[in-house]
Amino acid sequence: MSDSWIVGINPVEGALSNDASRVREVLVEQGQRNARVQELAARAKTLNIPVHHRSREELDRVSGEARHQGVVARYEAPPMGSENDIERLLAEAGQGALVLVLDGVTDPHNLGACLRSAAAAGATMVIVPKDRAVGLTPVVRRASAGGADRVPLIAATNLARALRTLKDAGVWITGLAGDTDTSVYSIDMRGPVALVLGSEGEGMRRLTRETCDFVAQIPMPGVMESLNVSVATGIVLFEALRQRSEKR
Repeated sequence: MSDSWIVGINPVEGALSNDASRVREVLVEQGQRNARVQELAARAKTLNIPVHHRSREELDRVSGEARHQGVVARYEAPPMGSENDIERLLAEAGQGALVLVLDGVTDPHNLGACLRSAAAAGATMVIVPKDRAVGLTPVVRRASAGGADRVPLIAATNLARALRTLKDAGVWITGLAGDTDTSVYSIDMRGPVALVLGSEGEGMRRLTRETCDFVAQIPMPGVMESLNVSVATGIVLFEALRQRSEKR
């Protein structure tokens, strides 16, 4: 476990609402009159979390490149989950398991946006390769708009092995790529499924792709050849939800 800074109104609010026991202190900019910031400070006090008023310069320093909006929180981040957690999470989800796998998504803004979509879709977990993961940084947490606190993030030492664990548990795996004629809308996603997306530049790695049961594309009749990975993630997750909501 390690301490990190959660930066901005929405991320701090998410931490206080979903994981207050790990918030160690809240720093509020001196002279800050924003009503939401004041509300967060009051809530932290009711939770017996120390609240300190600091200069804008100090908040700028701990926030780095992120925009703090007058409030930051020091957070004892839990370690990301491991491959050992996969079977338990699948058992808890049963036939409704919906897994997102991100192979090579290292940009913190993209990872955060993917976590936000995964949380909105009620995903069972998000799996990333341990050696190609950015981790739950303050930027990731801010971009996730609270999603980082709502969906388990698994760092797999061996992604291909993690995918085989999914398959052995009865999960059907669909990878997304642009060089196939199969449409993602033709894939049945009504049972336990995992959706795999690679990096925008290289896509899925070869071994990852070979482990998938299906490889499909998002049809794009326009002039663009690809989508941002976080946009593609939202499309496929909510296609799965659409199919699951239909009566058989």
